[in-house]
Amino acid sequence: MTEALTNAAARELIAFRIGEQEFCVDIMSVREIRGWTPATPLPRTPSYLKGVINLRGAVLPIVDLGARFGLRTAEPTARHVIMVAHIAGRLVGLLVDAVSDIIQLDEGAVQPTPDVASEEVRAFVKGIFAVDGRLISLIDPSLILPAMEAEAA
Repeated sequence: MTEALTNAAARELIAFRIGEQEFCVDIMSVREIRGWTPATPLPRTPSYLKGVINLRGAVLPIVDLGARFGLRTAEPTARHVIMVAHIAGRLVGLLVDAVSDIIQLDEGAVQPTPDVASEEVRAFVKGIFAVDGRLISLIDPSLILPAMEAEAA
């Protein structure tokens, strides 16, 4: 019975890189991972919105996560990937440098975001944990798009 409880407490996460930093999201929010496709820019959108692409007949907005997190704006190349995620009831493409791992994580391993982090950082990062000597930030994908922009996307 203890093993069943341990398995129930474990989560699968997809780890990805933006620059030298590693982040992860719950695997259940990611629908697919695809290579970079040039996006069509839209007028009067936030700087982190790269534009839209056609995904099997549906218009998919592409969010540059580096720019959204305030790290850096990506100049996408063939090496970049788009994680198609289900966020706030919509499909959104998340532009990242690379997807690196699928991680099994015990909920008890997640440490709270340090108090020295700004409120903006704490809005995205729900916790930090160590895997093989690396620190990975756990992201809440529902907070990537602000509420009003999520409805407009």
